[in-house]
This record gives sequence, structure tokens and C-alpha cells, in this order.
Amino acid sequence: MKDVITIDGPSGSGKGTISKLVAKKLGYSYLDTGALYRAVAWKAREENISTDDDKALELLTGTIRIEFKEEKIFADGNDISSAIRTAEIGEMSSRVSARPVVRAGLFNIQRDICLNGKVVIEGRDAGTTIVPESENKFFLDANVEERARRRFEELKLKDPDIILETTIEDIKKRDLRDSSRGTSPLQKTDDMIHIDSTSMTIEEVVNEIVRSLKHP
Repeated sequence: MKDVITIDGPSGSGKGTISKLVAKKLGYSYLDTGALYRAVAWKAREENISTDDDKALELLTGTIRIEFKEEKIFADGNDISSAIRTAEIGEMSSRVSARPVVRAGLFNIQRDICLNGKVVIEGRDAGTTIVPESENKFFLDANVEERARRRFEELKLKDPDIILETTIEDIKKRDLRDSSRGTSPLQKTDDMIHIDSTSMTIEEVVNEIVRSLKHP
């Protein structure tokens, strides 16, 4: 499967920005798997559901209606594009995504979109679990300080009181949780092309990915 491009990587590695630009350059659609988990986390918070209540999370995941429209995301008809990009929802989504019932509930949504072809999918298990048969798999990374700086610059627009050191600690906690969870952990595999973007510009990363593609 050459017309599905997977881009995995840890929090703050730039997956979202890079994936959107690669998709635009190729005329592909873009699937942000992280936004799906953030949507579930947002809904869980709205309904006061604990992130370790598997029964309630399974029901929520099975009934929530998530839609992508013109670069916005909606949950049950609500535009949550900005609401899910907070530090709180980011932390909640990391915990929610570690629950097997949630991952199972969202698997088919992601898989079906990818089977239509011509899509760039980014996340933490896109190339290992969602579309392991893809022939164009990438692992995007950067050192923890750089990833925290990027996330800090993004979050401080919504929360001026946020502290860089706190962001660094949050990134480290998410890294540990994402890489050590029992179901579909974040991992770099031998069939992925590893790109360290610490000292690279966005344009350089996009060009490197496009240059490395195996085309149909």
C-alpha cells in the first residue's frame, strides 16, 4: 500500500504540521488520529467520565459522532477545534488513548478512511497498528527540549500563564505513557524512515518525506 503515508512520533514532534503540508503537496487527505482521541477526552470531560472508567468510555466511544469539515473537527455537532487544543485535554487524551476499549472503538474509523487511499495519517500507532502494510512509513522525532519548546509556543497563545518547565515535564510524562502502554504503544520500527527534526526547518522535513516516498 503506497498511497497511504503514516507519520508516527511523540508529542510535539511536529507530526500535525508536517502531515498537513505533505498531504497538501500531494493532493492527499489528512487524518489527525490525535484529534479523535482528544475528541473522546473532551466528551469524557463534558460528561464527567473518569479516564479509567472503561465501561463508560466504551459506551462513549461507540456513540460519539466525530466529523472533520474544512479543517475543523466536530463532536456530536459541536465545533471543538479550539477546545481540544488545551494542555488539559492533551493530558486527558494521553490517558484516554491508553485504554484498550477506546483504541478498539476508534480503530475501524481510522482504518476505513485509510483503505480509501491517498491519505496521510499521523499519530502514535499509525504505521504499527492502523496501517502496518503501508510502504511509506515515517517516524518523526526531536529532542525533548525542542518538542517542549514547540508545544509551549502553541499553548501559551491560549494560556499565557503556562510555564516552559512544566511543559517539559508534561512531555516527558506523555512520552513514558505513550511508549509503555500495553495496547499499541508508540514505537519506531525498522521499516520506518526516522527523521530527527530538532535542527530542521518545516520545509526541510516536508521535502525529506516527499523525496523518500515510494510512489505507486
